[in-house]
Amino acid sequence: MPVSDSARPGDPTATPGPETPIPIPARIVDQAIHWMVKLDFGEASATTRKAFAQWRDANPLHALAWQRVQALRTDFSGMPPALALLTLQAADARRGVGGLKRRQALKVLALAGISVVTAASVRELAPWQGLVADASTATGEQRTMRLADGSTIVLNTDTAINTVLGAERRLVTLRRGEILVTTGHDDGFAAGSAAVRPFWVQTPFGSLRALGTRFVVRIEDERARVTVQEGAVELHPAAGGATHVARTGTTWWLAKAGSMPATAQPFEADGWADGVIAGKDMRLADVLAELSRYRTGHIACDPRVADLRISGAYHVRDTDRVLRFLMQAQPIAVAYRTRFWVSVGPAGGH
Repeated sequence: MPVSDSARPGDPTATPGPETPIPIPARIVDQAIHWMVKLDFGEASATTRKAFAQWRDANPLHALAWQRVQALRTDFSGMPPALALLTLQAADARRGVGGLKRRQALKVLALAGISVVTAASVRELAPWQGLVADASTATGEQRTMRLADGSTIVLNTDTAINTVLGAERRLVTLRRGEILVTTGHDDGFAAGSAAVRPFWVQTPFGSLRALGTRFVVRIEDERARVTVQEGAVELHPAAGGATHVARTGTTWWLAKAGSMPATAQPFEADGWADGVIAGKDMRLADVLAELSRYRTGHIACDPRVADLRISGAYHVRDTDRVLRFLMQAQPIAVAYRTRFWVSVGPAGGH
């Protein structure tokens, strides 16, 4: 039996009011969002579409949730993504436990932005990737995974990956963010096999083959940064350029058109796995840019203090504490315009 809906578009979990809108359980809203992501960004095969149709038709509330989630696109079509995020966060705070949770609000933002922002912006504001990933982290979160083959993967802040341990190869797909990979000896490969399955990492810009190694892969705007701590890594650009081997102690850029050596970062490439930004003679601007990755919002650095030099280890799990310490140790002032926007400038404004 069809269910009518008079709820205001953009509020999937609306409670009954004068027009008697129908409440929908949060789990069904999550399912509807999951299906939208799969259809828009996954391999939308005939099998996937058939499974979606079966889900939608199985319960009138499923169809209603789908209708409301679709309406979210229109509700946010005229808003800049960043403003939409703040709007949803404010609505989240007002509604409290009875309304959208923060995780749902972030999902909603991703859906609302799909049709109205550029691909680059979607990559910047794309929590939807966590829905289609096997493992993901939120901003400021880190996570360690141990795979069945004995390999270990550490996920840095705002990261999403998929893993497949197949008969022919082991594959990690890095959708966004940064990972530290320590390859295992393939303890889980089929008994009697004569060879260990190769270990690959797939990025939007090409793939990497690990040659018994420990390495970091970080997605940047139009390329991936690869830093090798142990062993070696083969770099295979997506467009078919020449293959290069990155060896211990080197850093490389992997782009679609090719790969090339890169200047090492001013801080330890894998320091984040221990929860710190660590290094010597680092530019303040570089440290603040890195610190900004671990908090929601933005840290703006005034050019007048950008080149101040600092050394040490700064814990990423409490970014406000780091900012207070830097203000005590350096001739700088830290101003919070909002909890999402922090400005760092010269002390006294001079």
